[in-house]
Amino acid sequence: MSITNKSTACLDLEKQYHIDLGKGDVGEYVLLPGDPARSDIVAKYLDDAVLVGNKREHRSFTGYYKGVKVSVTSTGMGCPSTAIAVEELAILAQKTSFVSVPVLPLTQKSTLVISSSTLRL
Repeated sequence: MSITNKSTACLDLEKQYHIDLGKGDVGEYVLLPGDPARSDIVAKYLDDAVLVGNKREHRSFTGYYKGVKVSVTSTGMGCPSTAIAVEELAILAQKTSFVSVPVLPLTQKSTLVISSSTLRL
């Protein structure tokens, strides 16, 4: 009987199962909108954006912003699908920074909100 260490099995895959991305597909920064349609909207602000993965709720683009390789990956609904996306992205690019792209009810389209923390009520 052989025993497989499943914790390292995902490291050997050519592409990560849920996000359908492989080595080299992920940038230095990953923007994480929830809705796959918002990945398309965010990707329009990147230079040379390419659709690198599209599986289930995880739609991913990679391009460049001011010369820096940046990716956009939708997380889908809820914490479980977000955790799956972030864990698989971290396997592919271990020095990646993740930035949440929330939906905010803004009155002006040019408003930018950068949150440094959250408060749970």
